[in-house]
Parts: sequence; structure tokens; C-alpha cells
Amino acid sequence: MPRLLLLNGPNLNLLGTREPGIYGADTLQSIEQRAAKRAQQGGCELTAFQSNAEHELIARIHRAPEEGVGFLIFNPGAFTHTSIALRDAVLAVRVPMIEVHLSNPHAREAFRHRSYFSDIAVGVISGFGAFGYEVAVEAACRRLTGQPHSS
Repeated sequence: MPRLLLLNGPNLNLLGTREPGIYGADTLQSIEQRAAKRAQQGGCELTAFQSNAEHELIARIHRAPEEGVGFLIFNPGAFTHTSIALRDAVLAVRVPMIEVHLSNPHAREAFRHRSYFSDIAVGVISGFGAFGYEVAVEAACRRLTGQPHSS
């Protein structure tokens, strides 16, 4: 069964209570549960990992190939705008990646407009709240299982 790795960066463990007007009321646990269910429906297996520490996210990315991960789904949080080290880790493992954001960074402060990941991602999903994770999972599963994309 194809494997997906869902990664979430700093402060995403606070979803549900952190600025719900921007990030919504869903908890990270509920988002991960729905993503895992969507993966299973798509014929894939999903593992989720969250950390506020850059080095832990890097280590998790490094392990992805040896664990048979076929696709990364990554919400780097604030690291989106700052972490060349995480970008380099994604490039080093050569596992395709979808970048996900709950809010639309381009509709926010100017410093959020620059992503170190968008140009290396297969696709970017932003601004659709928690539903964006489900879209990313479905897209990754379709790629890994050879299912056609809906038109």
C-alpha cells in the first residue's frame, strides 16, 4: 500500500485554539484523522508527524525514503518563510511533496508571501482551511495509485 507522510511544523499543535479566525476551529488531531481516512479511501496509508523543532522535522524527512514513503504532504508553518534547511532536506530525499497551508499566505502580511517550498512542490494548496489537507491527500493518492485526476 502506498505510503504518505503528513508533516506539520511549528504551532500547528495549537490548532483549534490558535487564532481560529485565521486557522479555523479544527484541531490538528481531527485534521490528521480525516486525512488518514481519506488516504485509506484512496488506497494509501498515512502517517502524521508534527514538531515545533526544525531539526526533528528534518530528521523525519530524512527517514521517509527508508520507510517507503512515496509522497510528503507538508505544512511547514512559519518555517515556510525561513527554512532553507527544511527545503534542502526535502530536495535531498527526492520524495515528491505537496505544500499545504490553512490560510492563504498571499492574502496576509508581506513576509508570508515568500515560500521556500512552493517551487519544489508538485502543488500548493492554501486558503481552504482543514479541507486543504484532504485535497492534498487525495491528489497524492491518485498520483501514487495511478488513478486519474477528476476534471
